[in-house]
Amino acid sequence: MTLEAGKKAPDFDLPTDGNGRVSLKALKGKNVVLYFYPKDDTTGCTAEAQAFQAQLKAFAKLGTEIIGLSKDTVAKHDKFKKKYGLTFPLASDEDGAVCERYGTWVEKSLYGRKYMGIERCTFLIGADGKIVQVWRKVKVANHVAEVLAAVKAL
Repeated sequence: MTLEAGKKAPDFDLPTDGNGRVSLKALKGKNVVLYFYPKDDTTGCTAEAQAFQAQLKAFAKLGTEIIGLSKDTVAKHDKFKKKYGLTFPLASDEDGAVCERYGTWVEKSLYGRKYMGIERCTFLIGADGKIVQVWRKVKVANHVAEVLAAVKAL
């Protein structure tokens, strides 16, 4: 199943850094930017997290929550957040169930080797719980600015 604009976003309830939890149901009434990323503390993922962090106040003024999601453990998320001063929640989907529901667990290829991994992907979910926009195969440069522009257009 491919998730696209207009469809209801699948609910999730996941552990986060700092022994927290995050669920879509608890965020009802707010816009949510749910971004999937492959791995904590890698070049692209760090740049993406720092870009979202830099615009956090702008998103907050627009009633929008940012949530990063990977299959890394909560302990890895804690280290990653501390190292880079990140203040938004990082959800841990260790068993990959949420990645499966959102269609972000995909076959990838690196130097001819095929493997399964998380596709860098962002979902803008409206206050009504429906998907507003989806960015697949995200390139980190300028991505956060595109997402912020989409939120401003709501």
